Amino acid sequence: MPEPFVVLMRVHLHLPDAHSLKAKRSEVNPVKAWLRQRLGAAVAEVCHHDAWQRSMLAVSVCGDSPARCQEAVDSIRRYLDQRFPDGVRVDERLVSWSDLEGMR
Repeated sequence: MPEPFVVLMRVHLHLPDAHSLKAKRSEVNPVKAWLRQRLGAAVAEVCHHDAWQRSMLAVSVCGDSPARCQEAVDSIRRYLDQRFPDGVRVDERLVSWSDLEGMR
């Protein structure tokens, strides 16, 4: 039986053109929707809720192999680099079910 894997990502966004929380939402919400709809990712804004020009998203994607998870990471990075050419940083960590079991 294949072991499940999950990629956990922190996506740091800089939104220089957002001059209000409404403008920020108009940039961040389509990103969250794309990640959910295209990749089946779980997404939440986890930091900088009251800052207009910053956002941090937590993203997770599951897969049956490290290679599948890496494909998802590569897709996410390409999308974000294209959408935010001047202001994105992504931190990622791949963990297996065995890794999580060992954390108990």
